[in-house]
Amino acid sequence: MEFTTQLRDLEKEVIKDKTEKMVREIGDLQYQMYAEKKHSILIVLQGLDASGKDGLVRDLLEYCNPVGVSVYSFKKPTPEEYAHDFLWRVHKQAPAKGMLQVFVRSHYEDILVPAVEGFIPPEIIEKRYALINDFEELLEQNGTKVIKFLMAVSEEQQLERLNERITNPEKHWKHNDGDWDTLKKREQYLKVYQDIFTRCNGIPWHVIPSDKNWQKNWVAAGILLKTLQDMNLQWPPLETEIFRKQDS
Repeated sequence: MEFTTQLRDLEKEVIKDKTEKMVREIGDLQYQMYAEKKHSILIVLQGLDASGKDGLVRDLLEYCNPVGVSVYSFKKPTPEEYAHDFLWRVHKQAPAKGMLQVFVRSHYEDILVPAVEGFIPPEIIEKRYALINDFEELLEQNGTKVIKFLMAVSEEQQLERLNERITNPEKHWKHNDGDWDTLKKREQYLKVYQDIFTRCNGIPWHVIPSDKNWQKNWVAAGILLKTLQDMNLQWPPLETEIFRKQDS
């Protein structure tokens, strides 16, 4: 799978206008999904450091009703989480009917990081591919549509954004010294992502070109909007006994 980081021959203002309309429709359909409570959506966001995951969440869900949206960011497992199977903490965050759930990083970190950093035996990592496939299939069988996004950012843009976290006071809070160590292993991480794409693609991955925010938002919005449209969502019927009693 190609890691396309930006698209060519697009008119920025035209695309931004189209994206605005799509994001507004996403908000309308998300609220309808919440009301109907027959379906749910899980957006899995993966990407290298500074690939724009948080910004995409903000822009993509701008017009969604917060009552039906949940965002969870997976960090290093706690001692309690380490004491369970690696999917234990993930399954607890799976969306209920009607909810749109976003994972900022996800169960794929439990392949990605140990494979590059080498702190889990390869034979254990090897088993996780099939377990993740089974887990995602279980979610879909239960009415949760899984959408998997890989935020593709170029090395030049990634470096620029990491430097901005040092020079811009408004972004100091995002800085993490460990991100620079990860940057040095960029090619190793991308190689593991290729393995993940090959072996965990029963539910397909979508590569989101992320060097330019307006392109990133446009591509992701189109995928989420089509997913919602394909659900054929319906407003629930009125359920009441009041008028029936008055007519009897």
